[in-house]
Amino acid sequence: MAAESQSQKKSYCLVGDVYRGVMIVPKELDLSPTKDLMHHQINLQLKFPDVGRAFTNFTRTREVGEFLSGALAGAMTKAVLAPLETIRTRMVVGVGSKNIGTSFIQVIEHQGWKGLWAGNTINMLRIIPTQAIELATFECVKRAMNSAQEKWINTGNPKLQIGNASMSFSLSWLSPVAVAGAAAGVAGTLACHPLEVLKDRLTVNPEVYPSLRIAVHKICKEGGIGGLYAGLGPTIIGMLPYSTCYYFMYETIKKSYCQAQQKKSLSRAEMLLIGAFSGLTASTISYPLEVARKRLMVGALHGKCPPHMVAALSEVIRDEGLLGLYRGWGASCLKVMPSSGITWMFYEAWKDILLADRRHVLQ
Repeated sequence: MAAESQSQKKSYCLVGDVYRGVMIVPKELDLSPTKDLMHHQINLQLKFPDVGRAFTNFTRTREVGEFLSGALAGAMTKAVLAPLETIRTRMVVGVGSKNIGTSFIQVIEHQGWKGLWAGNTINMLRIIPTQAIELATFECVKRAMNSAQEKWINTGNPKLQIGNASMSFSLSWLSPVAVAGAAAGVAGTLACHPLEVLKDRLTVNPEVYPSLRIAVHKICKEGGIGGLYAGLGPTIIGMLPYSTCYYFMYETIKKSYCQAQQKKSLSRAEMLLIGAFSGLTASTISYPLEVARKRLMVGALHGKCPPHMVAALSEVIRDEGLLGLYRGWGASCLKVMPSSGITWMFYEAWKDILLADRRHVLQ
């Protein structure tokens, strides 16, 4: 037993000055105090992930940069143009005067200056995710469609084989920009429609819905969760022509103008003007559907709600004639034109900032 104990003692040695303590190691490792350990200290460092750098790299990816650019552009635009949005909504649904100036005065007399920003909180909560989702979806779908069309050109169009019959689908006639615009409108509407409903209720009838919390409670109590999606079908129907035309016009005019002027990009002023013109054109084409959609959405407030969009359009024509389909169009243009122009200007500016490191890749 003594010999065995002596053998064990010879098999190990003590190494000191490792984190101010003592460590027992096998003697075969040849780590004795007489070696270089007396002159060199072992440093062990724990490396934690660089959260800041990871977040920066994440925000500078193309998709996230486009998403954040859309959110920031939407927020900055709505903060400036909230009063015009309030007047436009009142005129579309038939509340107050038909004259823009008189409508401004009525709001100020009854609710004060703050009345011009009635529903602006919910409007900001609505526009930030809506613009972010719309613009990010537009960019993503546009790239996917361009890539798919290039692939089909090189490898052939998709084919459907049914027995001995073969059908080839040529999708070259589809505009990637138009498809992306339609997809952007649908995605934004599906994600943020409840916020649109709340904003309209707060704007049109602030006496019944004085706060966001009360509005949510009353709508859910009267119609359940489905009440927050009232008028979703008409909204999508009205959104499709607007969104498709809006994005198609902007991208087409921008590309044509740059080619004509032999420029690689637009100036901020040019973005503002082209964006405003695109919004004006899209709004004019789809405005009757917007009138019908607003009628359906807030019809319950007046005790009469048409059963569907065609009925709403017929009701407007019967009560006000064909010109009724464009009631509030002037106020809408005053809101849509600066909104569209400013949104595109801010969006492109934020993309330049957030995606500066990827500019050569994006081009």
